[in-house]
Order: sequence, then C-alpha cells, then structure tokens
Amino acid sequence: MSEPQPDAPEPEVRSIVPFVAAGVLAVLVLVGIVIAGVLSPAEKNVTEADKLAAAVRNYADARGRSDTVPPPGTACDGFDEAASPLAEQLGGPETRTEIEVAELADPVVQGDRGRITVTTRVDGRVATATWSLTRAGDRWLVCG
Repeated sequence: MSEPQPDAPEPEVRSIVPFVAAGVLAVLVLVGIVIAGVLSPAEKNVTEADKLAAAVRNYADARGRSDTVPPPGTACDGFDEAASPLAEQLGGPETRTEIEVAELADPVVQGDRGRITVTTRVDGRVATATWSLTRAGDRWLVCG
C-alpha cells in the first residue's frame, strides 16, 4: 500500500479583476484628458502677459535679423527706432546682430495699451527698459 501524501499546498488562484480595473481607470483618465483639451484649448489659456512677452520676443528676433526698421508686423505705426528701447544697444538702424531677451517682468495691460520691463543682451551689453506696446486687433505691437 502506498503511504498517504502530506497535504500539498493548494495553488494560488489569481484574479484578473485588478488588472482589468486598472486598465479601465487608465482609459477613463485618457478620455478625461482628451475632453478637457477639447473644451479648453491651449490658445484660450494664453494670458495678456504671455502675449506681451511674445510680441517683445518677435520684435527682438525680427529686428536682429532684418535690415528693415522696424521689422514688418512687429511695431506700431509711427514707430521711431531712435527712441526705441534698443536704440542705444544697437547703435543705429542698420545694425544686424543677435538680440537676446534675457528677462521679462512686470507686465501691465490697460485696455489696448501695455508695458513690460525687458532686459536685453546685445553683444554682451545688458540693458533693462520698460517697453510700451499697443494692441492692434488680436496682436500686440511694440511702440517704444
């Protein structure tokens, strides 16, 4: 006769339920993100301060690459390069050089007028000035 075998441990029964629940939760989170993106697109989250900063950066970038002063579409009508915040650093309207916008601070918007404190670096020279901007339609333009 054979001896009785000691009680063998019963195999663990694993459930797939936690994995399915985690998958469903992940799908719900992704659906929520997509719905939030559709209902609140990023361009609606751009503040007026962001728009002022973008206008300053656009002007500085275009001015550094262009012989046309002011660069088209970046400054308001009647813009005077000699009175601009960059005039002293650039040394004249024909100067083409890299203009780095190092810092932007204290944006203020009052209706269609705005101003922002801008620190620029041109050929190693750093200067800080308050720039004036005007809203033209849905864009901000540098005015001095």
